[in-house]
Amino acid sequence: MNLKKILAKGIIGLLALVFSASLWAHGGAAGTDTDQCKFELEPDHWIHYTAYQPKAYPAEEFCGSLPSDDTLTQLVFDYQDVRYRNMAVEFEVTKEPEGTVVFKLPKKKHKSGTVVLTLPNGVPDPGQYLIHITLIPNEGEGKNLDVHMGFIAGGGKGASSTDLMLYAFFLFAGLYVLYLSHEGFKAKVDEALAKLKS
Repeated sequence: MNLKKILAKGIIGLLALVFSASLWAHGGAAGTDTDQCKFELEPDHWIHYTAYQPKAYPAEEFCGSLPSDDTLTQLVFDYQDVRYRNMAVEFEVTKEPEGTVVFKLPKKKHKSGTVVLTLPNGVPDPGQYLIHITLIPNEGEGKNLDVHMGFIAGGGKGASSTDLMLYAFFLFAGLYVLYLSHEGFKAKVDEALAKLKS
């Protein structure tokens, strides 16, 4: 098999990986649940959480690590079980380890199943925070459910694994175009590959 065919197949394989739906999804491989942006209210009953910082990072989603601490932050919660929509819920965000309350949403029923906490100025300082969620059942239907989820704010935005894969793909594609269009570079690559084969 010649080098051009190997490189062409490599590019096609990389394109398939980059544009694979499972690579871009929250959940990961079929049959497994690796979604790090959800937490358990009760056994097998979950709430999904996504954070946004639309002024600083438009159209990007975050979970356990928010890059900025001093920008508009929206924490979005989606119940994955309809029965929780009939319960009042209270949200509180605290700075840890002090436990200082930085945001509180009093108890209220959210029939749509989605709750958006809008912190206009984000959180006050970089560091560790804790989201407290208390579900309050109707009279005589059981006890309160308390769950907590931590996040870190103000660490800056690092490159994600998806970003790194895209950079690698474009580097590889650029080298392939250079290989096809520049005789001197092509000769050096062919010479190096011949040495590797022997």
